[in-house]
Amino acid sequence: MFQKLRTVGSAFKQEIRVYQLVLHDERVPKRAKWLLGLALAYLASPIDLIPDFIPILGYLDDVVIVPTLVILALKCVPKEVIVECRSKVAADSN
Repeated sequence: MFQKLRTVGSAFKQEIRVYQLVLHDERVPKRAKWLLGLALAYLASPIDLIPDFIPILGYLDDVVIVPTLVILALKCVPKEVIVECRSKVAADSN
């Protein structure tokens, strides 16, 4: 079980690095940069639409809002940029 959690955590860190590279790429449209930046800011922000101390609903907004913003942003990004950023992160990890 701990190995699976480690694997998921490692994949999550790699995706965050990919999104950081995507944010700094000049080929990415501004709309995608704004959406991705909002998703990362919302994830890191202590301010939520629904406070986390409310059972279930407090974390549900994070689980819905952040992935939705990321998906919308990645639809605007050219596929070759995403592939290139993922390969850079994979090369840096090894």
